[in-house]
Parts: sequence; structure tokens; C-alpha cells
Amino acid sequence: MDAKRTQTTPERPGLVAGMLVIAKNLLALIANRIELATLELSQIGNKLITFLVLFAMAAIALWFAVAFWTALLVYLAWDAWGWKILAGLGLLFTIVTAALAWYACALLRRSDLSLPMTMAELRKDRDALL
Repeated sequence: MDAKRTQTTPERPGLVAGMLVIAKNLLALIANRIELATLELSQIGNKLITFLVLFAMAAIALWFAVAFWTALLVYLAWDAWGWKILAGLGLLFTIVTAALAWYACALLRRSDLSLPMTMAELRKDRDALL
């Protein structure tokens, strides 16, 4: 009778076996997502490094230009305006800094540095799990 029962009814895996299968699939999914993120990062890596080097060089050059032009302007205008030239330049640079920060934030919001394919897959995973 036991031989007949095992032939007609397939055995179901136990709780531990089922949990191991789920864990194995979850680890494979995580590995897949890491590979996708790595692929996307390698595609933008060289562009990002080039951008950062150029940005650093431009920032250094800008600081020197601003320093020398400001010193020249203060030297030329000090007799006529006195301390007011320093206040005016301070206000001007504050406005320029705020505008540049706003522009940089806008660039980051619409940038390709956000790993769009990886994030889309992670959203799909989250939606499937919920």
C-alpha cells in the first residue's frame, strides 16, 4: 500500500526546502541587479571621471579669474566708492552662487547618472514583492 501511495502522489518539498528555494532565487535576483548596476556604472564611469576632472580644473581657473578681476575692480573703484564696492561685489557673488547651485540641482535631477534601468528593475521587484 505504501508503494502504491508513493507512485500516485508526488511528494511535496518541506518548509525548509521551500525556504531554501526562495532564498536561492532571492540571491540570484540580487546578483542580477548588482550586475545590471555594475554594467550601467561602467558605461557612465569614464564620462563621470572626465567630467569631474574638467569641473575641478574649471573651478580652479574660475577662482583665480574671480580673485584677480575682483582685486582689480576694488583697486580701481576704491577711491570713488570705498567700502561699498566690497558690499556690491559680495552681493553679486552671492547671487551668482545661488544661481549656479540652482542650475546644478536642476542638472542632477534630469541627469543620466541615476542608473535608470537598474532603478526601473528595482521598482518592478518592489511592486512584485508587495
